[in-house]
Amino acid sequence: MSTSGRLVHIVDDVEGLAADAREGEGPALVLSLDGFLDAGSAAGLAARHLAGLVEGPVVATFDVDAFYDYRARRPPVTFARDHYTDYEAPRLVVRLQRDAAGTPYLLLTGPEPDNRWEAFCRAVREVVERFSVSRVVGMGAVPMAVPHTRPITFTEHANAPARRADLLTTTSPWDGEMRVPSSAQALLEVRLGEWGQPALGYVAHVPHYLAQLEYPAASVVLLEHVERAAAIAVDLTALREAAATRADEVAEYLAEHPEVAEVVVGLERQYDAFRRAEESGEGLLAPDRPLPTAEELGDEFEEFLARLDRGDEPPRT
Repeated sequence: MSTSGRLVHIVDDVEGLAADAREGEGPALVLSLDGFLDAGSAAGLAARHLAGLVEGPVVATFDVDAFYDYRARRPPVTFARDHYTDYEAPRLVVRLQRDAAGTPYLLLTGPEPDNRWEAFCRAVREVVERFSVSRVVGMGAVPMAVPHTRPITFTEHANAPARRADLLTTTSPWDGEMRVPSSAQALLEVRLGEWGQPALGYVAHVPHYLAQLEYPAASVVLLEHVERAAAIAVDLTALREAAATRADEVAEYLAEHPEVAEVVVGLERQYDAFRRAEESGEGLLAPDRPLPTAEELGDEFEEFLARLDRGDEPPRT
């Protein structure tokens, strides 16, 4: 095994990957880190879906002790009567996966590093160079003031300015720039671009009032775009079924609570006005209308989410 400052351990001989692949002509690397960019657990759920289809062998392991803050995110452990057992150690690994057609690709998953981001980027760079990765494709999700009854939107982004037109499939509606909190994934994309490695990603927009609940519909959208970007084929049947079930649960709750449904209607009107303004070329700002906040939905939906977590039946009215 090879090491990079003892931060990453890479398997030297990986069965199923060409050892003589030319630079940039190897498999794609799909990336999802648990933590900051994961509203509705959309990216994490998408990554677990990929790993669960056929869990491939680990080909690189990062020294999680170097990146993880155990006191900020305490791993679970089971206490059985009079002893501890089943400690769930955090793992930050790269697996060799195969898609529905047998095409190999790499999947990097685990907790977002709490520290040493630059060192983490350099460690990922070694993985990229060792396996001649063709491109890195990231997944993320953020809460947005959008209704769950409309198509899920997303933000597409990429590095490598000279090749950005080849990496992106949509034209960004944003004109200008804004400062946002960074993440290890964001920094990695920046650094890979500086090192000449193509990287792109997708951030799904999850309804802000459902951001604390698993939202598989957003996971489906992420993986649909990852399929194109990484040139892989993924069976999304189980995720689509889970998304349909979640949609039915939310619809049932709204049918029983018209006061909450009315707030969602307000979001729909705002969303539709925004889309009309965008399509007509009048600009991105929709007419001035009160925008429902997460707080307006929060009190009602918190109990709804708690019941779903407990597996309780919704109360009948």
